[in-house]
Amino acid sequence: MIPAEDIRELGRVHVIGIGGAGMSGIARILVAAGVPVSGSDAKDSRRMEALRALGVSAYVGHDATHVSDVDTVVYSTAIPAANPERQAAEEAGLRILNRAQALALVMHGSRGVAVAGTHGKTTTTSMLTVALQRCGADPSFAIGSELAEAGSNAHAGTGDIFVAEADESDGAFLALSPLASIITNIESDHLNHWGTFDAIREAFDAFADLTTDAGGFVVACADDPVAAELIDRLRQSGRDVRSYGTTRAADFRICRAAPGDRGWHFDVEHQGTQVASLALQIPGVHNARNATAALVTGLGLGFDAAPLTAGLRAFTGARRRFDLKGEAGGVRVVDDYAHHPTEIEATLRAAREVVGGGRLIVAFQAHHYYRTAMFITEFGAALGLADEVVVLEVYAPGETPIPGASGQTMARNVPLAPECVVFEPRWSAVAGQLASRARPGDMVLTLGAGDIGMIGMEVLELLSERA
Repeated sequence: MIPAEDIRELGRVHVIGIGGAGMSGIARILVAAGVPVSGSDAKDSRRMEALRALGVSAYVGHDATHVSDVDTVVYSTAIPAANPERQAAEEAGLRILNRAQALALVMHGSRGVAVAGTHGKTTTTSMLTVALQRCGADPSFAIGSELAEAGSNAHAGTGDIFVAEADESDGAFLALSPLASIITNIESDHLNHWGTFDAIREAFDAFADLTTDAGGFVVACADDPVAAELIDRLRQSGRDVRSYGTTRAADFRICRAAPGDRGWHFDVEHQGTQVASLALQIPGVHNARNATAALVTGLGLGFDAAPLTAGLRAFTGARRRFDLKGEAGGVRVVDDYAHHPTEIEATLRAAREVVGGGRLIVAFQAHHYYRTAMFITEFGAALGLADEVVVLEVYAPGETPIPGASGQTMARNVPLAPECVVFEPRWSAVAGQLASRARPGDMVLTLGAGDIGMIGMEVLELLSERA
């Protein structure tokens, strides 16, 4: 249960960057607790429309007058110190919270579960939420994307559990105090904040150390080499850590795994005894791992395997996570948030499992110049798993370009025949490029963390016209 008596001390709250996935979720939970909420963002969005329907005053554009009649301001990581609303709040001496502090506040008093990792945290958070709902727990949740089942990215439940996606990109996950934590994997990313991979590794160590309450536990993936090292360190210190994965070293081992018609089928064993048999509706061995993490956590919270398994079997996905937009002319169009080479590889391997004899036609939009520069070769290799590739220019609004960190350079690194790869800098031409290359039986995928997700519907329209 959300402790309303603590939240209401915030008074009237204004959220800067309210259209973002994390910030809109916090706003939803504040509204559910009876807090008057307003907010602003640079452009309008469906999330802002949904919040307006809940009574939120959501403004397009930032203006100091938006905070003239509020008590508390919450801002996202993307909001610079020079933002006029943030500056006005500081000058007026208002209570100011960053995103992590606000999330910690709304989780206060609950049995918190924090899901972290370089990849897979949105899907794992979503899976655990749906599994707990099937158990009748009605958890509160805050997720970086909308659940297909609920159509929302946040909910203030009547139960005592709060499931939250814990973002490591800016260190926000270190502000939480969860009863249980999940670590899906640890890789190099967000070096614009952390600087070095060693700093990232130390941050995940510190995140694991946040779970210190009696009865608390850490769930971590033994298949990931860096997470496996963390598992060993936690065990040596006497901590309650529960590992999962395909390796024999895992406490909860994924066995007899194989792709099915829609997703992976597999069993989960604990010390040689089968505890669950799963058939997922979403593809990829990485999602078998995500589901197992959710199962292990649900068991640790005291729920039975049967309803947890039923919830995971029913899970249909989260928005922008292998999100089927539709089919036209015998071509399926899928959108995915994959924006790191490891994620692209996992998504394309999963797509290959379900496309059958068809081809994969991929459009990719890199996110941030620093990430593009760091992984320019790896991006090319991952995209090489497709049959044809359209590379867009980097999505990095307001950033200073880095020489060589461009879509054109990335396209040259894709190891496919020249006629199978094109750099397309014109946004208006991308949908046409994809539709013209696709044939019946193929799958078109739009990949990236920017605004590329809007292209899928246009591709479907062009395919329908052609059909």
